[in-house]
Amino acid sequence: MLTMKEAVAAVGAAGQPFEVHDVTVDGVTNRMFKNAPATVRDLFDTARGLDQTFIVYEDEEWSFAKVMQEADALGAALVNRYGVAAGDRVGIAMRNLPEWIVSFAAILSIGAISVSLNAWWTEDEIEYALNDAQLSVLLADAERVERAKGPCQRAGVPIIGVRLDESAPLAPGVTPWADAVEPGAPMPNVDITSSTDATILYTSGTTGFPKGAVSTHGAICQSIMAFASSSSIIDARREPGEKGSGMAPCFILIVPLFHVTGCIPVMMSCFSWHFKLVMMHRWEPERALQLIERHRVTNFVGVPTQSWDLLECPAFSKYDTSSLGAVGGGGAPAPPTLVARVEKSFSRGRPSLGYGMTETNAYGPGNYGDDYVSHPTSTGRTPTIVMDVDVRDPERNSLGRNANGEIWMKSPTMIRGYWRQPEATAATIVDGWLRTGDLGRIDDEGFLFIEDRVKDMILRGGENVYSAEVEAAIYELAAVHEAAVFGVAHERLGEEVACVIMVKHGASLTSEQVQNSLKDRLASFKIPTRIVVTSEPLPRNAAGKFLKREMPARYFP
Repeated sequence: MLTMKEAVAAVGAAGQPFEVHDVTVDGVTNRMFKNAPATVRDLFDTARGLDQTFIVYEDEEWSFAKVMQEADALGAALVNRYGVAAGDRVGIAMRNLPEWIVSFAAILSIGAISVSLNAWWTEDEIEYALNDAQLSVLLADAERVERAKGPCQRAGVPIIGVRLDESAPLAPGVTPWADAVEPGAPMPNVDITSSTDATILYTSGTTGFPKGAVSTHGAICQSIMAFASSSSIIDARREPGEKGSGMAPCFILIVPLFHVTGCIPVMMSCFSWHFKLVMMHRWEPERALQLIERHRVTNFVGVPTQSWDLLECPAFSKYDTSSLGAVGGGGAPAPPTLVARVEKSFSRGRPSLGYGMTETNAYGPGNYGDDYVSHPTSTGRTPTIVMDVDVRDPERNSLGRNANGEIWMKSPTMIRGYWRQPEATAATIVDGWLRTGDLGRIDDEGFLFIEDRVKDMILRGGENVYSAEVEAAIYELAAVHEAAVFGVAHERLGEEVACVIMVKHGASLTSEQVQNSLKDRLASFKIPTRIVVTSEPLPRNAAGKFLKREMPARYFP
């Protein structure tokens, strides 16, 4: 069997589909895929006229050809009816629906920028992103229309409504999809290059406001190629005579499309390589098992919580999961016990994990199969085919093997920066390297281990929750003197949001009052589920900073 280094070299060699070469842009040199398309529109164009099934959603089946026909018509409507020009921002606020994918394809194909809004956001959070991105149009489903109509009316942003209740009156500024989009209209011709901005995905910010991570067409195309090359590297490392399943690749979409994982390695991989994509209306473990069996799903990409849910489902043994080849995903570390359970619970499915970020278009070191079983606490080997990984000290000096420091990454899959935030961009991207904010080490074999986080962040079921944002909302309560928000271990979610609040002298506060006060300010996943209210000062160090590392054991033993 080839070593990882040998397999990477073979897959990226001259003349191969995933050939890599060095390219220098603005003084920064990266290994890049020589055969990558220049733009995402080029990828969409390969799907034109294909009658094979692309999307399965509930009882609906959409062919690649149908998706592109709808995308063409929507692209024409955005340009001709709404005046959207290249570089304008168009928002998508909806649950996972076929129209989400159509919207994404249309927006990028006309040279506009797709702005993915978190479907769980409150009205205030939607309003912040809407104004920050300066949206020209918003595409939203019925539930998101209700939350977005006020902010859109105040900002003068028209809404194209998706799957609206035909019996309900339309809010001002809302036009149903069928009335806005003219079937058969051709996609407008627009000049797009690899350096054209394509997407803005919002990441929670340590200051309490999210940052819009901006990716180019070129970065997305490189990321799609990188994920595909990973499959070729796995194939190259198979034992002699060992074969794959022989089944056509089929992904099940169990994470939101507004997250980079759902959008790029899952949805866009299927769009680009013409795989079937099975979309769930909502996450239900037994329903997922039914769909895996019915559609012979080969790739299950989610957060560890969902792998746990699948294995813990009482009906697990009733369903045929033999089609699955890879079970895992990313978004949060997986406990070693889960890795072992996945390995023994599926006849062919192997555990997998990827360490990517919004800022890298989800791409990064990955761990799979034998490597993952033998190194269950590692996120994979470095370097990858197109990514360099370094560990550095606070003075930005590169550290040797087995030394702990901040993890830095460099690859052609990275964002170009944060929307209208040059200072945040300069602080995060330094000389072409991305500061991840994670602490870790690389061992003698090149395996990367994430030990801790520099940022004050909680990973709840794959969702990033920044303590500062939650604390800022809690401090708006008149009874609060001081508050500390942090994560506590949770078997299924990885971490859950917890907080300790010191109330003002003579004041009182209950957990229910805290949670109810946050419902209109924060998305539900950010609201603390474990709360302690005290009249005693919270523990601090000599510099006056909260001792958050000590708080879980002290307040939630």
